[in-house]
Amino acid sequence: MTDDAIERARERLREAAEGRADPAAVDAALERARAQIEELGLAAAQLEATLPAKIDGALQDGLREQVKPVGRNLAEIRGLTNQVIRRLERIEGDLLAERHARVDDLALLVDLVSSGWKSVDDRIGSLERSFQTGEGAIVYRIEERRAETG
Repeated sequence: MTDDAIERARERLREAAEGRADPAAVDAALERARAQIEELGLAAAQLEATLPAKIDGALQDGLREQVKPVGRNLAEIRGLTNQVIRRLERIEGDLLAERHARVDDLALLVDLVSSGWKSVDDRIGSLERSFQTGEGAIVYRIEERRAETG
């Protein structure tokens, strides 16, 4: 080994020794760290005791705030649904009345048609009776009329 390398190693050892912390400073830092860890433990214990109640309150407040509009919306939807139901019931009643009116119209039409056909039947029956009894109009046969004129 060269003297130069030995000198460099010694220089590094001196620098390392100068940068080394004082044992009293290390002990003081450790003591401060222990005190702060104890304070952190106390703070964690306090949070552990009070945090669930605070979270519960915050959740209830948040939910209450969010549920209010939902409750209003549900009430509005309920009102609109009731209105739709009333309108549908009214339409159903109108349709039923209209159906009954159409059935009544159909019954009247059937009565008119049947009375018309009955009148036709009576008139044909009356003509048949008058033909059978020989009274009434004179019936000419077309063949006989053609022979007379031709």
